[in-house]
Amino acid sequence: MPSSSPNGSLALIAGVDEVGRGPLAGPVVAAAVILDPAAPVGGLRDSKALSPARRETLAAQIRQYALVWAVGRADVAEIDELNIFHATMLAMRRAVLGLTVPPQQVLVDGNRCPSLPYPARAIVKGDATVAAISAASILAKVVRDAEMCALDARYPAYGFARHKGYPTREHLLALDRLGPLPEHRRSFGPVRDRLGTVDRKL
Repeated sequence: MPSSSPNGSLALIAGVDEVGRGPLAGPVVAAAVILDPAAPVGGLRDSKALSPARRETLAAQIRQYALVWAVGRADVAEIDELNIFHATMLAMRRAVLGLTVPPQQVLVDGNRCPSLPYPARAIVKGDATVAAISAASILAKVVRDAEMCALDARYPAYGFARHKGYPTREHLLALDRLGPLPEHRRSFGPVRDRLGTVDRKL
């Protein structure tokens, strides 16, 4: 992917995936990637099946060799206002609309597609079966992890570099001890339950 269309021209197929629906903090990040069949990237698979070092290597290759790629996000305020599902759809839409070359078709990981001006199809477990979706999964994961590591540098007591905002025991204990940050999702139960119970210590 991309493949050839019936008239022999290049079919520009964008793969789309997101990272960050489950965490208690930080944005949801989506990526859209159109791969170049003349410059394939080997070893693409679901980002969760790769080590951090391998993801970084592949992300650099995707940025270098893909025909085009783009990243979209929905921030914490949008997640709290819209809910995580609609915020995820918004991040995916932003990623696709950020492509400087319009795709002829969009393949989205999962069972729902965002509203797009292009033909789109959802593929369950597409991040493990469709190379362009795998590439998007890797790119989105690397971008979001980098943002969470930057957040860790600002608030080291919360452990963001280790748990990336997911509701691990370490994260929940930090919330109990320190309270939520502005980067926490107020609409998520574990954060909402702790609001106003502990003064935030920066």
